[in-house]
Amino acid sequence: MIDAKEAISEKAVLIGVITQQQNETQSDEYLDELEFLTQTAGGVVVKRFVQKMERPNPKTFLGAGKLEEVKDYIQANTIGTAIFDDELSPAQLRNIEKILDCKILDRTNLILDIFAQRAQTSSAKTQVELAQSEYLLPRLTRLWTHLDKQKGGIGMRGPGETEIETDRRIIRDKISVLKKRLKTIDKQMAIQRKNRGKMVRVALVGYTNVGKSTLMNVISKSDVFAENKLFATLDTTVRKVVIKNIPFLMTDTVGFIRKLPTQLVESFKSTLDEVREADLLLHVVDISHPNFEDHIASVNTILDDIKCADKPTLMVFNKIDAYEHETIDADDLETEKGKEHYTLQDWKKTWMNDKEVESIFISALNKENLEDFKDKTYEEVKKIHIQRFPYNDFLYYEYKEEE
Repeated sequence: MIDAKEAISEKAVLIGVITQQQNETQSDEYLDELEFLTQTAGGVVVKRFVQKMERPNPKTFLGAGKLEEVKDYIQANTIGTAIFDDELSPAQLRNIEKILDCKILDRTNLILDIFAQRAQTSSAKTQVELAQSEYLLPRLTRLWTHLDKQKGGIGMRGPGETEIETDRRIIRDKISVLKKRLKTIDKQMAIQRKNRGKMVRVALVGYTNVGKSTLMNVISKSDVFAENKLFATLDTTVRKVVIKNIPFLMTDTVGFIRKLPTQLVESFKSTLDEVREADLLLHVVDISHPNFEDHIASVNTILDDIKCADKPTLMVFNKIDAYEHETIDADDLETEKGKEHYTLQDWKKTWMNDKEVESIFISALNKENLEDFKDKTYEEVKKIHIQRFPYNDFLYYEYKEEE
């Protein structure tokens, strides 16, 4: 993984592909996100390389000519790192490293590195370490490529393979220890959830960097770490919140991202359990992002994967203060109105007007429309609260409010 201090001024090139499954627009979006990931890790992106092909080359990801072009640029500009937008197989990593002769990272490796930098608690550190170990295990041969040049001879028959097998055993043992430690952590967190009683649980979910932690701070008057970077929050934070006369628990969860590494989904089971056990989801969306609809789809896919897609949900469109739309000149008769020209009022008339799923438009940073947010959250929590508690208890809450 990237050393945090080394990465502060590390120059990198980004590499992506345009395929049958991923068109040019999508490729540009993914590379934009990859650049943000690189900046979050502390790197500096100096150039992008994109190749159009039916599917990535199984041996070298890119074609031979394109890889040679990348190599020439890296050597001419003393670039230390090449970052690929898809997860590379162990064979691809090994082959590409031989050709480019620099540090090779893929999207998964980069995300795991950011998680390693951001993890604060014992739970988060253990979860990230497990994901890193599972990612590293099949790629250990990369560490021993220097032995490839040694063509046998006395004392050279197999020590490299022995070293690799020793390392594999060490990593497997480490994975086993980490899984046992996580089981203990999972049990502890399950007990904590049980000890919270029957209070209604509300979970903030959404794409990374949409403002969940900022919203959490405003509503719960807490001090959850918030920053304009990807994965600013890894550790699950739970706060007691009272709106009008009803107390409930609000949970801030780790942000999702497209092409989320499977290792992270598995290792962050205890974090995702907070979402599974929530009674109400607040799906926070950065409406100022040009691809927010794709972000919604990505989050919904992950929610479906963890069997949470059918939970009661409020759509919270955040960052309305930063929303901008393109305009069409009155004399321009050729340009058709597209989504990029939609005002917020236009959006509110689209699928966002579906009465089955409430939509709220706010700015957590500027505290715009927060009363509307509180009112709608209160109504949803109230429905669950009335079902869970005897009616007399609810009357008691109203009585205390009036006093």
